[in-house]
Amino acid sequence: MPAILGSGEHRYRVVEKFAKLPDGWQLTDVASVAVDSKDRVYVFNRGAHPMVVLDRDGNFLRSFGEGLFSRAHGLHIDADDNLYCTDDGDHTVRKCTTDGKVLLTIGIPAKPAPFMSGEPFHRCTHTALSPKGEIYVSDGYGNARVHKFTPGGKLIKSWGEPGTDPGQFNIVHNIATDADGWVYVADRENHRVQVFNGEGKYETQWNNLHRPCALCCCGGAKSPTFVIGELGPGLAINRNVPNLGPRLSIVDAQGKRIARLGGEEGPGVASGKFLAPHGIALDSKGDIYVGEVGVTNWETSFPDEEMPTAVRTTRCLQKLERVRE
Repeated sequence: MPAILGSGEHRYRVVEKFAKLPDGWQLTDVASVAVDSKDRVYVFNRGAHPMVVLDRDGNFLRSFGEGLFSRAHGLHIDADDNLYCTDDGDHTVRKCTTDGKVLLTIGIPAKPAPFMSGEPFHRCTHTALSPKGEIYVSDGYGNARVHKFTPGGKLIKSWGEPGTDPGQFNIVHNIATDADGWVYVADRENHRVQVFNGEGKYETQWNNLHRPCALCCCGGAKSPTFVIGELGPGLAINRNVPNLGPRLSIVDAQGKRIARLGGEEGPGVASGKFLAPHGIALDSKGDIYVGEVGVTNWETSFPDEEMPTAVRTTRCLQKLERVRE
């Protein structure tokens, strides 16, 4: 029987064997996922076929990006169904059509800015848009910055530096915006989400999170909610500590937790468990799609166990169907 996660109004049923791929194909480390206006699901992964497109029932539609992307990391889709593909392997953001035509490239492929220089990009991680179409990029692993660009890709401003104070970052891993223009940044290793206005002014932060990794704004313009993917322990000393994730948390616009899905007993491949939730998207029905980087994270979570074949094939993408009864 499929696992049920959450409680009350936020109950989700795990859809078993969601992705139906061509024979011999596999998804490897789904870094991010997005859903377009027709509920087609875009699966940005680190396998041989970087962008796999499915319908909402998991049926394969097409793929693209072979030979283009170096290492999938972030994926955002705008109101016109343009995809913003953040590639931390070659330090670029590419704006693409839904069939893979590149419309804009920000950054120089395979030429990172100097480490922690503050200049874009050094292993950028994700992208979000302002209500005016300006492009925010979290940057990321080799920087501690957020960059703001015009819709055409011209740099407007940047903010952030390494550290733990407000406005400082320790792996700025994901970014989202709402209809009012607020900017939400998953400051992963500082265990918080920081909130800024559209010009980069620090406003507040959400705590009581464990390594927030994925970040998705949903719920409508008047009362946005956020689904946050939290990674589990990353150190040997706390590897087996319960109730640290990996999990999903649903919070309101003030950061107050209203639901939590999974995570009490640590990572796993069983139905209802997570390995490393790295990307999140919702469709028009409120169902949640979770991309996981289980291959990358396996040795951290299970250093003495052999990796199951499923982790390298289909277990890196989960669909959680909202229970409507």
